[in-house]
Amino acid sequence: MIRLGLCCTFLNEPIHFKTTTATAVLRLTRTAALEKLAALCLHNGAALLRALEYCAAHGIGDFRINSQILPLRTHPQAGYRVDELPHAQQIRSVFRQCGRYAQEHGLRLTFHPDQFVVLNSPRAAVIASSIAELVYQAEVAEWVHADAINIHAGGAYGDKPAALARLRQTLQQLPARVRQRLTLENDDRIYTPRDLLPFCRSEQVPLVYDVHHHRCLPDAYTVAQATELALATWNRPPLFHISSPKAGWGNPQAGRHHDHINPRDFPREWLRLDCTVEVEAKAKEVAVARLAGYLRKRGAMASGKPLV
Repeated sequence: MIRLGLCCTFLNEPIHFKTTTATAVLRLTRTAALEKLAALCLHNGAALLRALEYCAAHGIGDFRINSQILPLRTHPQAGYRVDELPHAQQIRSVFRQCGRYAQEHGLRLTFHPDQFVVLNSPRAAVIASSIAELVYQAEVAEWVHADAINIHAGGAYGDKPAALARLRQTLQQLPARVRQRLTLENDDRIYTPRDLLPFCRSEQVPLVYDVHHHRCLPDAYTVAQATELALATWNRPPLFHISSPKAGWGNPQAGRHHDHINPRDFPREWLRLDCTVEVEAKAKEVAVARLAGYLRKRGAMASGKPLV
C-alpha cells in the first residue's frame, strides 16, 4: 500500500518551526547567541514531536524534516556544534524521543537539504560546505532514525559526464552516516532519470523518482519504465515525489507546484506499489488528506486506516 508523506510544514495546524537570521545572531554576544539558538532547537524538537503525533493520528506515514530544524547549524559565522549549546543533552533527548515515537508508530522520516548543497561543484569551498550540511543533517537523522537524505545531482557545468564523475569522487569523502542515507532525485532542469539511473546503479545510491520533474524534463523513458528502474535501486522501501503544476501542463512555468495534487497526475503505475510518496503541494496536510481520499477510492490505501 502507499504511504503518503507531508513535507516540512503545515497549512492550518498550529505547529510551527522557528528559525532566525545570521544577522540577528551575530548582533549578540556568543553566549547570548548560543542561548538563543538552544531555545530554538528545543522549540523545534518539541514541534517535531507534535508534527509526528499529527501524522500518526491522521494516517500520514511520512514526514520530511525541515533542513533548518537546528537553525544556522552550519553557517560559516553563526554556526555551532551541538555540544557548544546550553542544554545540549536535552536537545538530543527531545529529538531522540521523536525518533522513538516515529518507530513506535511506523512513521518514516526524511530530509531534503537546501539547493545550496551541491556535491559536484567545481569549487572546493562549495563541496566542503555541502558536506558539512549533510553531516549535520545525518547527525539529526541518527537521532530520529531518518533513512533518507535526498539531494539533486547538482549542475552540469557544460559537461554532464565530468560533473557526474566529480559527484562520484565527492561520494568517497562522505562519512558512513551520510552515505548510507543519501539518495538522488531527478530534477526539472538538468538531470533526468535516464541521466541518473546508471550512476545510481553503479554507486548504489537510490533514485527518488520525481514524476513531476520527469514530465517537465522528459527523456526516453516512460513513467512506467522510470518507475520500474527506480524501484530496482532501493534496498529499503522506495521513496517517490508527486506534485502538480500550478498553472497546468503546457505552461512555461509548469515546474511551479500547485496547492493540491490533480488526481490525473498520480501515476497509475504507482497504485499497486508498496512505497512512500511525498506530496509536494502548497496546501500541505490539506493536500495530503485530499490525495489520500482519492487513493482510498482507487484501493491504493486501506480505507479509514492509517497509511502506515
